[in-house]
Amino acid sequence: MDLMRLGETGQEMPAVRVGRTYYDLRGITRDITGAALDAGLIGQVRAALQSGSLPELKDATSLRVGPPISSIGAVICVGMNYAAHAAETGARPPAAPVIFFKHPNTVVGPNDDVVLPPGAQKVDWEVELAVVIGKRASYLQSYEEALDCIAGFTISNDVSERDYQLQHSGGQWSKGKCAPTFNPLGPALVPAADVPDPQSLRLYSKVNGEERQNSTTADMVFSAAEIIRDLSHYMTLDPGDIVNTGTPQGVALSGRFPYLARGDSMTIGIEGLGEQHQQVVTHEHSPR
Repeated sequence: MDLMRLGETGQEMPAVRVGRTYYDLRGITRDITGAALDAGLIGQVRAALQSGSLPELKDATSLRVGPPISSIGAVICVGMNYAAHAAETGARPPAAPVIFFKHPNTVVGPNDDVVLPPGAQKVDWEVELAVVIGKRASYLQSYEEALDCIAGFTISNDVSERDYQLQHSGGQWSKGKCAPTFNPLGPALVPAADVPDPQSLRLYSKVNGEERQNSTTADMVFSAAEIIRDLSHYMTLDPGDIVNTGTPQGVALSGRFPYLARGDSMTIGIEGLGEQHQQVVTHEHSPR
């Protein structure tokens, strides 16, 4: 099953998709939030589906798809977490997870426009497996404990302005990561129990229909469980926090592809989790 939020920005309704059928979750929860996940939302939805008590959403496919979770407290990101991506940038795989942050207000729906900041010249795409925290994670001792804190997985496009990231940040990457719209998320939150092995997922990206990235999460230097366990010793992760786990090779930073420009389209996907589609617009042409 896929947990989703459908509707215009700020007015999304919670829904669940099973196959091609969508069901309304407003009888169970006002929204899909960390608090709802911590209170057992996934189990409640499964029980309601089993009992047949959820009303069908007939017009769901005509609605905008929003981010699959709201009220996000933090977006924590892992850099250089694919061996081949580290190699294409001329770096060695890190000995410990490299961490930076995105502002939560970068998060938009999976098919919303990505807006180029004024004057930006080096905006890049990054398909990533995103972890959604469902239970507070603090000082975890094992990978099993870490996996138990994961509510589910979704797709993230960690859009980056490379000059801001590398030349303007004084050694810290977040300036290149935090422009509005720089984190399309979704389309769905897929419960962890429905993802048999998060370390064997194909992930890919295309720009204007041409392949850019095509890899698998098996190339991750640190697994999702390793990342959550490690992070829990430096910060407390709360329900609803998002952890972006890094991107594989095939980005514009490699020098093999041009950076994004107005009018470009991106396709970002992960096997079993769905696909995103974004148009690139300039700041003066973005919705206000």
